[in-house]
Amino acid sequence: MRYVSTRGQAPVLDFEGVTLTGLASDGGLYLPQEWPQFSREEIAALRGLPYSELAVRIMAPFVGESLTEAELRDLCQRAYGNFSHAATTPLVQLDEQHWLLELFHGPTLAFKDVALQLLGLFFETFLDKRERPLTIIGATSGDTGSAAIHAVAGRENAQIFMLHPEGRVSEIQRRQMTTVSAANVHNIAIAGSFDDAQAMVKRMFADEVLTATLDIGAVNSINWARLMAQVVYYFYAALQLGAPDRKVSFSVPTGNFGDVFAGYVAAHMGLPVERLIVATNKNDILARAIRDGDYSVGESHATITPSMDIQVSSNFERLLFEANGRDAAALAAQMDEFASSKTLPLESVQREAIAAMFSAERATPEETLAAMRWAHESCGEVIDPHTAVGLHAARALATDAAVPVVTLATAHPAKFPDAVKQAIGIEAALPARVGDLFALEERFETLPADYDAVRDYISAKATR
Repeated sequence: MRYVSTRGQAPVLDFEGVTLTGLASDGGLYLPQEWPQFSREEIAALRGLPYSELAVRIMAPFVGESLTEAELRDLCQRAYGNFSHAATTPLVQLDEQHWLLELFHGPTLAFKDVALQLLGLFFETFLDKRERPLTIIGATSGDTGSAAIHAVAGRENAQIFMLHPEGRVSEIQRRQMTTVSAANVHNIAIAGSFDDAQAMVKRMFADEVLTATLDIGAVNSINWARLMAQVVYYFYAALQLGAPDRKVSFSVPTGNFGDVFAGYVAAHMGLPVERLIVATNKNDILARAIRDGDYSVGESHATITPSMDIQVSSNFERLLFEANGRDAAALAAQMDEFASSKTLPLESVQREAIAAMFSAERATPEETLAAMRWAHESCGEVIDPHTAVGLHAARALATDAAVPVVTLATAHPAKFPDAVKQAIGIEAALPARVGDLFALEERFETLPADYDAVRDYISAKATR
């Protein structure tokens, strides 16, 4: 399997190359040259497999010759062997049509663990034969940071610098990052928004002075390997609900578009996906783009769903590339214009292609809290506010009662105790396996939202 950049000017790479590279050198994002195809018979044959074995079958075509099947199987078993639920990503029924896919049974209680526990092992495996350490630089709106840090902490030949917006992640999300004491972990609080932090990370990948001295890698969903691992749980859920003989819809709370794009990949591989519902909060650039063709940056709002407080959704570029027939030159021109004007009107061909698979819905804070109350009062389920955004969208847009709708439950409710208490009056307790985060010392540096200051800090601290 070979990988190409959405902007067409970066080298074509194999799986190992895109895993260690992250962002393409031309500023684009890597995608496979072609999508692996599974027949109905091949999908049916996947029924009943343990999660780790299903992951091997789904990911093997993407991995190609970078790993043997035995090596991939070993990494998958190690990655998912430490999840707290035997099913790894269990399905929970809410009513006749609606289901939750619980993605928070990993070590940091968020869906990012499903991909990042595996990505950390990919890094360790591929870096074992390299002389210079990989410097992982990432930005987080909450959950990516802790999941990435826990995946990389203590691993040889890798160091991680994670940027988060100061005061705009929950206290538990912050402590899950800043209480990790491994020497190869560095936390940076940015006096700005997530979009500021994400823009800095992207700029560092193109900074020739920095990349001349450091091998930079990515853990954000701009890294194809992370997105690839998320494809698996779409197959897992759909197979349990009757695929390939029955279509399934998915509602995905999203800010950076990576999680829902994984569903698009699954559909392209042959999974019978009826609709992908993009659920956003007040920061609704994705909803506006899908419904109105208006991908333009608005004001960034702090909400009760901080992991979705994003205005620039990096992975949306991948969908735009697919939707314009993979015309890299045309997409590069669009993205250049967006970088300067902060607005990107979708072409008619892009709007039509996106509308064929995607719907979108925005949830207000009041609607988010109402969805949490409904889940608790009607179904006995305590859910976090991000999951509630997805559930609100699922219930608002679901039509055909014969098609089950799976809402991705992206985080354990205890990660957002204030919102849970506001919605249903319950104190959501952290699982004992997390430990006492509040008794541990925090370590992080606070820096201004200034590119030079952040770059210089990383350059000074990084091991070469």
